[in-house]
Amino acid sequence: MTKRQLARVVLKRGWRKRCPRCGEGALFRRWLEAHDRCPACGVLYQRNYGDIWMYVIIMDRLPVFGGIVAVYFGFRSTTTPIAIAFFLAMFVPLALTMRNRQGLAIAIDYLTRIWFPEPTDEIHDGRGAVINV
Repeated sequence: MTKRQLARVVLKRGWRKRCPRCGEGALFRRWLEAHDRCPACGVLYQRNYGDIWMYVIIMDRLPVFGGIVAVYFGFRSTTTPIAIAFFLAMFVPLALTMRNRQGLAIAIDYLTRIWFPEPTDEIHDGRGAVINV
């Protein structure tokens, strides 16, 4: 499997809130509380607590960027209903895709661990080869 194909598969699994390695286990046990390990294959989702914060912040800022672009290119809310509609158009997608974006952040972290191996990471066999992708 090429890097591009692997990235596509892993990111799709993350968006679907599934384990980036096997695609079977659920990422979350509650609303935004991720499991420590995959219930199906046992992969450790975060090697160090907080590893995914950079990816979470990026995933949160991308949807807001659309609103910034709209304002930059001339969108103006001239009435209260238009301002409320603009706010809802920004807030509702952020709220509805929160778990998907968090899953995507976990998947990106998993890809980073694969592409930039560290010998002490348990997903590698010590020679840089990924176990059970």
